[in-house]
Amino acid sequence: MIVIMAGGRSSRMGREKPVLRVGGVPMLLRVYWEAEKVDEIIVALSRNTPRTRELCLREGVPFVETPGKGYVEDIIYLLREFGPFVGVSADLPFVRAGDFQAIERAFDWKTSLTGVLPLRLVPRDLKPVTYRGYAIVGLNAVGTEGEEFFELSNPLLALNVNTPEELKLAERIARLVGK
Repeated sequence: MIVIMAGGRSSRMGREKPVLRVGGVPMLLRVYWEAEKVDEIIVALSRNTPRTRELCLREGVPFVETPGKGYVEDIIYLLREFGPFVGVSADLPFVRAGDFQAIERAFDWKTSLTGVLPLRLVPRDLKPVTYRGYAIVGLNAVGTEGEEFFELSNPLLALNVNTPEELKLAERIARLVGK
């Protein structure tokens, strides 16, 4: 199962990120359409995202409501409800079906996998969160027994849209890549 995390407060953006458009399409739907090529999907919403709930209802996208107290708390809630799963942020507009396939193939449904990119793959205009020589990306596998890094290869996973400036950059990239 793939869970699209779409219940955050979007404090840096100042408005609900999953419904913001990149390439003319709400980010949530961009992620959903790639994920549905690979596995069963559910969107994790909260009271923080009423417009995202409306979008899901309008588009027939399945969802579950989480407590919305924070990312970690929502992950724990989802793990209790569904067991191990692949998780992805709704604000990762350039995730591809192949990215989901790669992490699912590597996931043993026990050990969590944190999706990372080697820094050499990160486009120079992007400023992702880094740790131990890697960019941390918003695609992971959530298990119950420890954690490991999992290297991905899609450079655009380094763009997690959190700010108005990153949204503008994502729009420019979408125009360049035609998606």
